[in-house]
Amino acid sequence: MQQLKAVVSAQDVADRAGVSRSAVSRTFTQGASVSESTRQRVMKAAEELGYHVNHLARGLVRNRSGIVCLIASEVDTPYRASLVRWMTQYLQEAGKVAMLINTDRSDARVSDALQQAINFRADASIILSGMPDSGITRLCYKHGQHLVLINRDESLPGTLNINPDSRPAAEMAVNAFVRAGCNRIAFVNSLAGTPSLLKREADFLASAQKAGITVQVERFGTTSYESGQILAQRLLTRNIRPDAVYCATDLLACGFMDEARHRFALRIPEDLCIMGHDNIPQSGWSSYNLTTFAQPVEQFARDAIAWLVEKEAQPETLTPKNDQQQERRIYPVDVVWRGSVRGG
Repeated sequence: MQQLKAVVSAQDVADRAGVSRSAVSRTFTQGASVSESTRQRVMKAAEELGYHVNHLARGLVRNRSGIVCLIASEVDTPYRASLVRWMTQYLQEAGKVAMLINTDRSDARVSDALQQAINFRADASIILSGMPDSGITRLCYKHGQHLVLINRDESLPGTLNINPDSRPAAEMAVNAFVRAGCNRIAFVNSLAGTPSLLKREADFLASAQKAGITVQVERFGTTSYESGQILAQRLLTRNIRPDAVYCATDLLACGFMDEARHRFALRIPEDLCIMGHDNIPQSGWSSYNLTTFAQPVEQFARDAIAWLVEKEAQPETLTPKNDQQQERRIYPVDVVWRGSVRGG
């Protein structure tokens, strides 16, 4: 029995098919000119030998690897997982390879992973919100990568910034609580300090102030279910309890709701109105039935990958990157009315 080579080269296929090396290359290049008889001979030889095109090597000849880094923290949270899912789907459809770098750890492993991505000559990086240090963003930028920043506030020329508009959501949340007859309103947040969470808090406080309402603000820990529970314990053990709470994320809201019900025997929405943000799958579960705001994560992914593909197709420009304009796209968020607010 003939033993197959571990790696079959294009020259091996050419020798088996009795054609030139360039004929093999043209056969596997979309749109290249090659006769049908030659194509059939090459394809038959390739199948017999188990040949596969080395796209990485081919890409490096064109100074492109096809690799796109997805840089994110809290990748196990429902919102981030959804974003990663849509990003990888659209990258695959565009013929790209996703490399995920988890930045939850603040030690040298993150830097090592990022350096590895740079060594593999990644064409682009997408910062999927969360807590990645701005130094990571600038390192990718320094190495000539195309950059997409989601829910971030860095200002870098030649990059694409994608952000949801949280101000209308904040105004709608304040109006919903007022309409429900609530007058002791609180806002709960984590201590993550990400640009998107800070903006949601600032927009809500500004909308409440405009309506003449004083808001209690409580922050704790990571953006997690457990933090939501602790935030509920802090607010609901006070002499004056809030009768409405706007949570910076749905995951915080789920923890808050469970603690309010099971530890403090509060009814939602009769005793306590709650709203969240992100519209994660759990918010629609019957046990939560949470009124929330939905970010268009699929559209984020689709537009981000389309932008990268468009950038790649453009001819090299003589304009220095520092002189290129940054593109900013602001997306509306849609309210999803459920049963956690009276009169919703």
